Amino acid sequence: MNWKLIKTEEEHQKAVDRAMEIFLAEQGTPEDDELGVLLLLIKDYEDKTVTMPEIDVLEVIRDKMNEQGLKNKDLEPLIGSKGHVSSVLSGRKEITLRTAQKLRDFFNLPAELFLKIG
Repeated sequence: MNWKLIKTEEEHQKAVDRAMEIFLAEQGTPEDDELGVLLLLIKDYEDKTVTMPEIDVLEVIRDKMNEQGLKNKDLEPLIGSKGHVSSVLSGRKEITLRTAQKLRDFFNLPAELFLKIG
């Protein structure tokens, strides 16, 4: 099949279905070449149409604290004084790069969580 730029959800679904059919294609076969083209077309369409929900880093931190039974005072060694911890967790103060690194390591969170792009 000659694939073209995906412009509709119907075309997208058709491409995804076909990609799943030939996903385990043997390397160097026409199906393998077709799969490579399909994956590029699918990614292009999804990059243009799918938006990821914005994650609230403070909500994630609070959830992690709840999971681990932690209180604000437990973050004082990472963030600073009781007042500073409170200000950060309430959103009144920004999370600095140094604090983000400490929280990332402490909670084993992905660094991307702390990056605000766009």
